[in-house]
Amino acid sequence: MKLLDGKELSLELQKEIAAEVAAHIADGGRKPHLAAVLIGNNPASKSYVGHKVKACAKAGFVSSLVERSEDITQEELLTIVKDLNEDESVDGFIIQLPLPSHIDDQAVIKAVKPSKDVDGFHPENVGRMALNLPTFLPATPGGIMTLLERNGVKTSGMHAVVIGRSDIVGNPMTSLLSRNSDPGNCTVTQCHSRTVDLKSHTLKADLLIAAVGRPHFITADMVKDGAVVVDVGINSIADASRKSGMRLTGDVDFENVAEKCSLITPVPGGVGPMTIATLLQNTLRARLASTS
Repeated sequence: MKLLDGKELSLELQKEIAAEVAAHIADGGRKPHLAAVLIGNNPASKSYVGHKVKACAKAGFVSSLVERSEDITQEELLTIVKDLNEDESVDGFIIQLPLPSHIDDQAVIKAVKPSKDVDGFHPENVGRMALNLPTFLPATPGGIMTLLERNGVKTSGMHAVVIGRSDIVGNPMTSLLSRNSDPGNCTVTQCHSRTVDLKSHTLKADLLIAAVGRPHFITADMVKDGAVVVDVGINSIADASRKSGMRLTGDVDFENVAEKCSLITPVPGGVGPMTIATLLQNTLRARLASTS
């Protein structure tokens, strides 16, 4: 078993991005500017945005944060989006999800200017991804594809099983793995909460992507010997040995599943850092595209 170390690769990518930024500035350009909109006090969202801000600093970006309380109206949020769309100093921005229940997520996402949609969620960018046209890939699936590529995983001809059908991970992951590319060219089975006999599908997977949101949902008896396993889950569970009384774990029972895998991502330190690296890559692309 070998770890697919997203933390180490993310640091390498950030150094590469920083070099590109330095070259761009040397040619008379300015630093890329990534903005984030954070609504409410969700601890996980705050932590995630904090990691993004730190990564921006390492890569030589400008970052800004727009914070509002959970009782913001949809009209007020759409005004923030409009202002960021029109702000020429902002190259890309994200709306940190989840949003409060009274906000229509899709209405907000559709309001984001596609050329600044560095999360890759706008319908125009989703459509371009589906057609294998140049666009911003959603950060988590894009990060997974880079993780596979940079670790030399030859996916062509693999049977990939994606568990989950969210627009953030499951659906774009299925599209990316099935298209004619490297990585890609997989035969893909997409499973979800209505799948009958899930285990019969996962046992056939050469590449298993778990994006369920349930701790230790994937157990050793569900995994084929020698499979590549990518754990997208980030779950908090009780742990009396930790000062906080909690620890992060994935959707995969790592301790037992790892013994059967050829490659596996850890949690934390696997997919999460790659998501941030991809977001930076998208923002740099947006900056360079605006100068061409």
